[in-house]
Amino acid sequence: MNIIKNPLSTEKSIRLMEAQNTLIFEVDKKATKQAIKNEIESFFKVKVVRVGTRIGPDAKKKAYVQFSNATPAIDIATKLGLI
Repeated sequence: MNIIKNPLSTEKSIRLMEAQNTLIFEVDKKATKQAIKNEIESFFKVKVVRVGTRIGPDAKKKAYVQFSNATPAIDIATKLGLI
């Protein structure tokens, strides 16, 4: 099962990236916070501090992934081509 569907590049996600070292990903609706954390850590080889999830009015699940200070979210966003 592919948990992470795609990263989101919106004004809000850019603000969170700069202010809180956080990226937003669209994820599978059945994915748990722990599964999201494990997949992000293994795929990018980074340390995740916190994962928050939210299901929006469009019925899509979003994961707010906060990275450790050793890993700037902007570096990961650059690798993903968001910036």
